[in-house]
Amino acid sequence: MPAERVAVVGAGPAGLAITKHLLGRHCNVTVYEKGAHVGGLWVYGNDSGAGVAYRSLRINSEAKDTGYRDFPIPTDASIFPTHYKMREYFDAYADEFKLRPHIRFNSEVTKVYPLGERCWRVALADGSEFDYDRVVIANGHQSIPSDPPFAGDFTGTYLHSRDYRTPEPFAGKNVLVVGTGNSGLDIAADVCVSARRTVLAARSPVLIMPRMLFGVPLSRFLAKVERPWLPWPLARRLREMVTYIVHGRMERWGFETPKGRTHPASHPTVMAHIAWNRIAVRPGAFGARGITVRFDDGSEEDFDAVIAATGYAYDIPFLDDEVTPISDGRIDLYRRIVTPEWPGLYFIGLFDVSGGANIRMMDIQSRWLGALIAGDIELPSIDAMKESITEEHARMAKLYPSTKRYGLELDPREYGLTIREDLARAKATATSAAAPPELAKAAR
Repeated sequence: MPAERVAVVGAGPAGLAITKHLLGRHCNVTVYEKGAHVGGLWVYGNDSGAGVAYRSLRINSEAKDTGYRDFPIPTDASIFPTHYKMREYFDAYADEFKLRPHIRFNSEVTKVYPLGERCWRVALADGSEFDYDRVVIANGHQSIPSDPPFAGDFTGTYLHSRDYRTPEPFAGKNVLVVGTGNSGLDIAADVCVSARRTVLAARSPVLIMPRMLFGVPLSRFLAKVERPWLPWPLARRLREMVTYIVHGRMERWGFETPKGRTHPASHPTVMAHIAWNRIAVRPGAFGARGITVRFDDGSEEDFDAVIAATGYAYDIPFLDDEVTPISDGRIDLYRRIVTPEWPGLYFIGLFDVSGGANIRMMDIQSRWLGALIAGDIELPSIDAMKESITEEHARMAKLYPSTKRYGLELDPREYGLTIREDLARAKATATSAAAPPELAKAAR
């Protein structure tokens, strides 16, 4: 059989991982990268236009748990490496596994569409088109900013966190940062040292946990105490207790403690800045008139600049609506990878890992997809895949708020276990098939 012809869109962390695994399965792989570098959003000032890294950016998860399984992040990169170190890491990964010869840099994909059964066409901005047996979409989901409703009414300096790079332009100014995700906390802590006044608008409940505890990353402590059998309400109370010991009650600082499951937030210094009055916390902002911003409690304040750390719209512009798996912020993918009704179209990295490492999960997904394309894993029927997707949506609806922010949320423990079970069954089947007849019969 001829080698599978596979196109991969994007040479960021997800694209590099799937390319490495597919090459290991002897596929004929071509990667289309819009810019001139590997690493995607981790490349500061990426010429692809998709780079969202600001100068102070570091990874949120511990390095030893973040990198690719068979290519650890170097220990000298620190516990939470900078984006500069992460770029070096992705460059080293691409070189170690000889991925660059398979990457077409400065090649923007403008259209991916099916031609028939097991045939997909990839169209580029330069007018060229190429056909493949399969296509893997790995271009990330942080390219289209989601702006707050009042963005167009604010007449001061406005930018989305995607375009924030350094704090110097905001020195001596009154700055409002909207959103309490990790990016919002990073940016508020960045600008508050030199800004005249920094306000952090927090509409949603949030538990801002410490980054370190007892001299080690908090994740190590939680991994020891949050056992798989521990009910979520008890795990939530445990996290609240840890946060209370270090920071006190969230309400003391102007936040609201979440009552349900939310995406974890953490920062090494932002709570200290709040305690020192470098950052003021206000409720959510809902409107603006000129440079005046109105908050949910009815108060108003004037600002020179607004930085919106309000997330991203999930969209894949080069896929038609009938093909895209995204529906009203919800992802309809079997195992978060496969489109049931479009054979040969796959996705890597279309998720937000809750309390885990996105890069490690991309590697796990890529192992699974490599096994699928190689024939080691067999997909269930279309109806069975759709039923599995519906069941996953129901599980996630019980765990997380029903907002678009949580449409990509992924529980790493449950998902990782499912993928490992699939791979273990595939390995057992392959071992049984390769064994002598008498051993194969015994194995069955």
